Amino acid sequence: MKRLGKQVKIVAGTVLAAVMLSACSENIDDLEKYIASVKARPADPIPPIPPVKTYTPYEYDGIAGRDPFRQSITEGSDDVRSRKGTGPQPDFDRPKEYLERYELDTLAMVGTFAKEGAYWGLVRDPEGVIHRVPVGNYMGKNHGQVVSISSTQVDLSELISDGAGGWLVREASIALGDG
Repeated sequence: MKRLGKQVKIVAGTVLAAVMLSACSENIDDLEKYIASVKARPADPIPPIPPVKTYTPYEYDGIAGRDPFRQSITEGSDDVRSRKGTGPQPDFDRPKEYLERYELDTLAMVGTFAKEGAYWGLVRDPEGVIHRVPVGNYMGKNHGQVVSISSTQVDLSELISDGAGGWLVREASIALGDG
């Protein structure tokens, strides 16, 4: 009985395959006509290639132009030309302190700390590390020296280049945040 069911399935599969193959052999004249009409159409014109712009190299005038390998005089610059002039100047020979690598707006005061009469501000850097900062330490990129610490803020005195070889004193502070 199982054998008869298997033979019926084979015969039914063969008949189905023959019917499907006979459907493929129908008249395909309309398809061939459409292909011929598409091939007979004139081709759309191809837009011309835009002309290549010629490169005009910049000619560096070494005598009159700025040296491209030296930093320009900008706010907070340590350019050697800024050392000239009178008035307050940063100490370029002192070693830089850790918090001088960050801009002041990226530092946050998170509290204060007092021990044995010494008073420190607690300042968090952008990486989340908290530092004890006493009066006299330096912070920020503009030679900011801590001048006072209160329970609500750290006050600094920064030296800003005026762009003409001198330096200007600017007061700044970092207020106690929600931190």
